[in-house]
Amino acid sequence: MTEPPPDVRDALARTGAALLRAGTAGRGLSLAEWHNRDNRARYDRPDHHTLSLYLEGGERVVREDGALSGGGPDKLCLLPAGHESRWLIGGRLRLFHLYVAPETLASQAVSALDVDPSGIHLRELTFADDPATAMLVRGGVLPLDWAAGADRMALNAACHLLLHALLRRHIGPPGARAVRGGLSPTVRRRVAELIEARLGEALTLEALADEAGLSTFHFAKMFKASLGVAPHRYVTERRIARAKDLLAEGRTSLAEIALACGFASQSHFTRRFKQAAGLTPAAWRGAS
Repeated sequence: MTEPPPDVRDALARTGAALLRAGTAGRGLSLAEWHNRDNRARYDRPDHHTLSLYLEGGERVVREDGALSGGGPDKLCLLPAGHESRWLIGGRLRLFHLYVAPETLASQAVSALDVDPSGIHLRELTFADDPATAMLVRGGVLPLDWAAGADRMALNAACHLLLHALLRRHIGPPGARAVRGGLSPTVRRRVAELIEARLGEALTLEALADEAGLSTFHFAKMFKASLGVAPHRYVTERRIARAKDLLAEGRTSLAEIALACGFASQSHFTRRFKQAAGLTPAAWRGAS
């Protein structure tokens, strides 16, 4: 299991918190899900930003350095790099964390919003209401298998949306610049060829953006403008299409097809295939 950044990991481990799962979502982005109860935590100037969303519990949590209370499910805390805080944890809780390297936030500010990174000051928030962010975490991040290569691009895209939401709502007004147009025919062809050549691998949004010579944010926008779907959805569709070709040939086992099409396991392949085709792979093969 991928570990969260040492500052947070060590601080929470000292309290007896349990790391439920962790993963990475691209350069300078990692995430974790924690369980904790009835103790204290202290953060001493971590070198990364932390978005923290309460998933369960939190009503009895107090931020002692500010005498702040009011936690609970879907409450958001935003803790910039270099901050200091002390927490009294009452009762049982479950937390989602997104960790963001400052250079990653700065890069996204330039590429996504045309903002001078030297002017970025991420607001510190405690027990804030941000329904859109909570919905994105619960609907777009938590249901994914963080360790599955087939879900890597969807996880990457969801976490970049979270990062973009932070920039839009929790720094000063950025005067964002709209993204227009799409990928050129040459770039579109190169990206499509890369996807076809690596369907059996754990593709990332960064790999496709690098092929296009664009930031991840601009690439995702221009890809959708060009092809009508998000990159992770397009990759999933191509994986399902290849799986159908292999199923129709009738010579390859379901486990081998799952591996060849970039799915983490046969069960993961079966679940995704049924979502897309309405039948399990075995049933689809029998009907074709």
